[in-house]
Amino acid sequence: TTIEHGSDSVTLAVAADFCLGDTQVGDSIAVNGCCLTATKITRRGKSRGFEFNLLRESWDVTNLSALKRGSVVNLERALALGQRMGGHFVTGHVDAVGRIRKWEKQGKDWLLDVDTPPALMSGFVPKGSVAVDGISLTVAKLRKRGFAVWIIPHTRKVTNLRTLKVGDPVNLETDLLGKYVLQQLNR
Repeated sequence: TTIEHGSDSVTLAVAADFCLGDTQVGDSIAVNGCCLTATKITRRGKSRGFEFNLLRESWDVTNLSALKRGSVVNLERALALGQRMGGHFVTGHVDAVGRIRKWEKQGKDWLLDVDTPPALMSGFVPKGSVAVDGISLTVAKLRKRGFAVWIIPHTRKVTNLRTLKVGDPVNLETDLLGKYVLQQLNR
Protein backbone atom coordinates (compact mmCIF):
# COMPACT_ATOMS: atom_id res chain seq x y z
CA THR A 1 0.00 0.00 0.00
CA THR A 2 1.32 3.44 -0.94
CA ILE A 3 -0.34 6.83 -0.55
CA GLU A 4 0.16 10.06 -2.49
CA HIS A 5 -1.59 13.27 -1.38
CA GLY A 6 -2.78 15.85 -3.90
CA SER A 7 -4.43 19.21 -3.22
CA ASP A 8 -8.00 17.87 -3.25
CA SER A 9 -7.59 14.11 -3.62
CA VAL A 10 -5.52 11.13 -2.55
CA THR A 11 -4.06 8.39 -4.75
CA LEU A 12 -3.98 5.00 -3.07
CA ALA A 13 -1.92 2.20 -4.64
CA VAL A 14 -2.58 -1.36 -3.48
CA ALA A 15 -0.42 -4.34 -4.39
CA ALA A 16 -2.47 -7.40 -5.32
CA ASP A 17 -1.96 -10.68 -7.12
CA PHE A 18 -5.22 -12.53 -6.60
CA CYS A 19 -7.81 -9.89 -7.46
CA LEU A 20 -6.53 -8.74 -10.85
CA GLY A 21 -8.16 -11.32 -13.16
CA ASP A 22 -10.30 -9.60 -15.76
CA THR A 23 -10.61 -6.38 -13.74
CA GLN A 24 -10.75 -3.24 -15.87
CA VAL A 25 -10.11 0.44 -15.19
CA GLY A 26 -13.43 1.82 -13.95
CA ASP A 27 -14.41 -1.33 -12.03
CA SER A 28 -15.55 -1.01 -8.42
CA ILE A 29 -13.32 -2.67 -5.85
CA ALA A 30 -13.90 -2.47 -2.11
CA VAL A 31 -10.79 -1.61 -0.09
CA ASN A 32 -11.40 -2.31 3.61
CA GLY A 33 -15.10 -2.21 2.79
CA CYS A 34 -14.96 1.19 1.06
CA CYS A 35 -16.15 1.06 -2.56
CA LEU A 36 -13.53 2.67 -4.82
CA THR A 37 -13.03 2.91 -8.58
CA ALA A 38 -9.89 1.39 -10.08
CA THR A 39 -8.13 4.15 -12.04
CA LYS A 40 -5.03 2.16 -12.99
CA ILE A 41 -4.22 -1.55 -13.11
CA THR A 42 -0.71 -2.96 -13.34
CA ARG A 43 -0.56 -6.66 -14.21
CA ARG A 44 3.22 -7.17 -14.48
CA GLY A 45 6.33 -6.48 -12.48
CA LYS A 46 6.84 -5.61 -8.84
CA SER A 47 4.00 -3.08 -8.71
CA ARG A 48 1.19 -5.51 -9.63
CA GLY A 49 -2.07 -4.13 -8.33
CA PHE A 50 -4.47 -1.21 -8.44
CA GLU A 51 -4.52 2.55 -8.08
CA PHE A 52 -7.52 4.48 -6.80
CA ASN A 53 -8.19 8.22 -6.69
CA LEU A 54 -10.10 9.07 -3.54
CA LEU A 55 -12.14 12.16 -2.90
CA ARG A 56 -10.97 13.97 0.21
CA GLU A 57 -14.32 13.06 1.84
CA SER A 58 -13.75 9.33 1.33
CA TRP A 59 -10.31 9.73 2.86
CA ASP A 60 -11.66 11.69 5.84
CA VAL A 61 -14.67 9.50 6.76
CA THR A 62 -13.05 6.05 6.51
CA ASN A 63 -10.12 4.28 8.11
CA LEU A 64 -8.18 4.55 4.85
CA SER A 65 -6.57 7.70 6.29
CA ALA A 66 -4.92 5.49 8.94
CA LEU A 67 -3.15 3.36 6.32
CA LYS A 68 0.62 3.44 6.13
CA ARG A 69 3.00 2.21 3.48
CA GLY A 70 2.80 -1.59 3.52
CA SER A 71 -0.55 -1.81 5.37
CA VAL A 72 -2.54 -4.96 4.69
CA VAL A 73 -6.02 -4.26 3.31
CA ASN A 74 -9.06 -6.33 2.36
CA LEU A 75 -9.97 -6.31 -1.34
CA GLU A 76 -13.23 -7.46 -2.86
CA ARG A 77 -14.56 -7.12 -6.36
CA ALA A 78 -18.17 -6.21 -7.03
CA LEU A 79 -20.70 -9.04 -7.09
CA ALA A 80 -21.43 -10.30 -10.60
CA LEU A 81 -24.84 -11.58 -11.65
CA GLY A 82 -25.08 -15.33 -11.36
CA GLN A 83 -22.54 -15.60 -8.52
CA ARG A 84 -23.30 -17.13 -5.16
CA MET A 85 -23.58 -14.62 -2.38
CA GLY A 86 -21.99 -15.58 0.92
CA GLY A 87 -22.70 -13.29 3.84
CA HIS A 88 -25.00 -10.31 3.42
CA PHE A 89 -25.39 -7.33 1.07
CA VAL A 90 -22.33 -5.10 1.55
CA THR A 91 -22.46 -1.95 -0.58
CA GLY A 92 -19.10 -0.41 0.24
CA HIS A 93 -20.73 2.72 1.66
CA VAL A 94 -19.04 3.06 5.03
CA ASP A 95 -21.42 4.25 7.77
CA ALA A 96 -18.79 5.09 10.38
CA VAL A 97 -15.38 4.24 11.74
CA GLY A 98 -15.24 2.20 14.93
CA ARG A 99 -12.28 1.34 17.17
CA ILE A 100 -11.20 -2.09 18.32
CA ARG A 101 -11.89 -2.30 22.04
CA LYS A 102 -10.93 -5.93 22.59
CA TRP A 103 -9.27 -8.47 20.29
CA GLU A 104 -8.55 -11.75 22.00
CA LYS A 105 -8.26 -15.44 21.31
CA GLN A 106 -10.83 -17.60 23.07
CA GLY A 107 -10.23 -21.27 22.45
CA LYS A 108 -9.66 -21.76 18.72
CA ASP A 109 -11.64 -18.66 17.76
CA TRP A 110 -11.22 -14.92 18.29
CA LEU A 111 -13.56 -12.34 19.84
CA LEU A 112 -13.49 -8.90 18.22
CA ASP A 113 -15.18 -6.17 20.26
CA VAL A 114 -15.64 -2.80 18.55
CA ASP A 115 -16.62 0.60 19.98
CA THR A 116 -18.98 2.45 17.65
CA PRO A 117 -20.36 5.98 17.42
CA PRO A 118 -23.62 6.14 19.45
CA ALA A 119 -25.65 7.27 16.42
CA LEU A 120 -24.87 3.99 14.67
CA MET A 121 -26.07 1.68 17.45
CA SER A 122 -29.69 1.62 16.23
CA GLY A 123 -28.42 -0.20 13.13
CA PHE A 124 -27.30 -3.27 15.07
CA VAL A 125 -29.40 -6.22 16.21
CA PRO A 126 -28.30 -9.46 17.89
CA LYS A 127 -27.49 -12.07 15.21
CA GLY A 128 -27.78 -9.32 12.59
CA SER A 129 -25.18 -8.54 9.96
CA VAL A 130 -22.33 -6.05 10.05
CA ALA A 131 -19.38 -5.45 7.76
CA VAL A 132 -16.09 -4.73 9.54
CA ASP A 133 -13.48 -3.52 7.03
CA GLY A 134 -15.71 -5.10 4.38
CA ILE A 135 -15.85 -8.52 6.07
CA SER A 136 -19.42 -9.81 6.40
CA LEU A 137 -19.90 -10.88 10.04
CA THR A 138 -22.68 -11.72 12.49
CA VAL A 139 -23.26 -9.60 15.61
CA ALA A 140 -22.73 -11.89 18.61
CA LYS A 141 -23.12 -9.38 21.45
CA LEU A 142 -24.36 -5.83 21.80
CA ARG A 143 -23.23 -3.24 24.32
CA LYS A 144 -24.47 0.31 24.86
CA ARG A 145 -21.66 1.69 22.68
CA GLY A 146 -20.49 -1.24 20.65
CA PHE A 147 -20.75 -4.83 19.56
CA ALA A 148 -18.74 -8.04 19.40
CA VAL A 149 -18.35 -10.63 16.66
CA TRP A 150 -16.71 -14.04 16.62
CA ILE A 151 -13.93 -14.66 14.13
CA ILE A 152 -12.97 -18.16 13.02
CA PRO A 153 -9.27 -18.90 12.37
CA HIS A 154 -9.76 -19.02 8.57
CA THR A 155 -11.29 -15.52 8.45
CA ARG A 156 -8.51 -14.11 10.62
CA LYS A 157 -5.87 -15.73 8.42
CA VAL A 158 -7.16 -14.51 5.02
CA THR A 159 -8.14 -10.93 5.97
CA ASN A 160 -6.44 -7.89 7.45
CA LEU A 161 -7.77 -8.90 10.88
CA ARG A 162 -4.51 -10.75 11.54
CA THR A 163 -2.68 -7.39 11.50
CA LEU A 164 -5.07 -5.36 13.68
CA LYS A 165 -4.73 -4.55 17.36
CA VAL A 166 -6.67 -2.83 20.15
CA GLY A 167 -7.24 0.84 19.33
CA ASP A 168 -7.07 0.40 15.55
CA PRO A 169 -9.84 1.99 13.46
CA VAL A 170 -12.15 -0.22 11.38
CA ASN A 171 -14.72 0.72 8.74
CA LEU A 172 -18.27 -0.23 9.68
CA GLU A 173 -21.29 -0.79 7.47
CA THR A 174 -24.57 -1.81 9.08
CA ASP A 175 -27.02 -4.15 7.39
CA LEU A 176 -28.53 -2.62 4.23
CA LEU A 177 -31.98 -4.14 4.73
CA GLY A 178 -32.00 -2.96 8.34
CA LYS A 179 -31.24 0.60 7.18
CA TYR A 180 -34.29 0.60 4.93
CA VAL A 181 -36.51 -0.77 7.70
CA LEU A 182 -35.25 1.91 10.12
CA GLN A 183 -35.83 4.64 7.54
CA GLN A 184 -39.43 3.50 6.99
CA LEU A 185 -40.13 3.28 10.73
CA ASN A 186 -38.76 6.79 11.28
CA ARG A 187 -41.00 8.42 8.64
